[in-house]
Amino acid sequence: MQVFNLKTPLSYWEIKEWLSNVDYLIIGSGIVGLSCALTLKKNHPKANILVLEKGFLPQGASTKNAGFACFGSLSELLDDMNQHTESEMAALVKRRFDGLQLLRKTLGDKAMDYKCYGGYEYFIKGDPDFFEACLENRKRVNKLLSQHFKKPVFEMATNKFGFEKVQDHGIKNIYEAQIDTGKMMQALLKKAHKNGIKLLNTTEVVKIEDNGENATVHTNYFSINANKVFVATNGFAKELLQIDEVAPARAQVLITKPIEKLHIKGTFHLDMGFYYFRNIHDRILFGGGRNLDFDGETTTKLGETEKIQQQLEKYLREIILPNTPFEIEHRWSGIMGMGKTKAPIVKQISNNVFCGVRLGGMGIAIGSQVGKELAQLL
Repeated sequence: MQVFNLKTPLSYWEIKEWLSNVDYLIIGSGIVGLSCALTLKKNHPKANILVLEKGFLPQGASTKNAGFACFGSLSELLDDMNQHTESEMAALVKRRFDGLQLLRKTLGDKAMDYKCYGGYEYFIKGDPDFFEACLENRKRVNKLLSQHFKKPVFEMATNKFGFEKVQDHGIKNIYEAQIDTGKMMQALLKKAHKNGIKLLNTTEVVKIEDNGENATVHTNYFSINANKVFVATNGFAKELLQIDEVAPARAQVLITKPIEKLHIKGTFHLDMGFYYFRNIHDRILFGGGRNLDFDGETTTKLGETEKIQQQLEKYLREIILPNTPFEIEHRWSGIMGMGKTKAPIVKQISNNVFCGVRLGGMGIAIGSQVGKELAQLL
């Protein structure tokens, strides 16, 4: 048995079945981690695979997001071209879309309640230059993406939902969809268990040591050897791997109580994607506002702030539901992994340690693809 430095007494059976002779150890049980595990199991059916998760549920963003199967609004893609070339932006969109198709193929649409209602971007009045710039670049971006999509991705849309204080027209992404995040993760976990992949929750990794022949992973309960280690902790990667290319980014979210005769259906973006909302079970789920305090939201600490929550409520009241009474039922936050560019980091760190991190707020879309690419580094 390869386990040592046990901080919690375990039986022979526990050590033998869960913590011995680990071929591949994956840190993080979100979309990337479980997709990596499933790919490894497919390529190496006899491998002993163990996934460690520091939370009792996935701690980052996989179960805390807004449920957008997104790969970018028009303004987000235009902003991407400030850090990427046109061809790099188009390739990144294709990578995200491929990841979404892989997720759909892996789980099936019904399992995660996938609904392609389209994604709408509306523009707050007061910045006509930005609005006009997006309109002028719509055909250009469609042309850049035409090699990857059968139909133009972006089309004009009217304000048919009755939002206030926005331009009369918006831009629709016809491929955008929404999913039920909870159902998605349940389906992924069931598939992992069905394939014999072992998962331990509330097990926090504090250090990884590459020994040349294998790697030692130190946790809050035990230290364990594994032949190969795959880090899929996204926004938490900087703490574990000491890499500066990825930084945590907290995203705050709220959800209303059920609203009678709610007419809003789809996924929606405001203000370059910094605000996003959707319908779910006769409610409005609304998140964002990180641009109000970039420094404060560059954190791995879960929680909400009064400044951002007040702004979310203000936009709900003045823009999204201007003539509809509502009550807030619940608030939460998740941790994304961001960087100077939107391209994920999928690379080998040392002889036996690999990572797939920095999903740029597009984890649902690109997570499955990154997990697959991470496993294929082997």
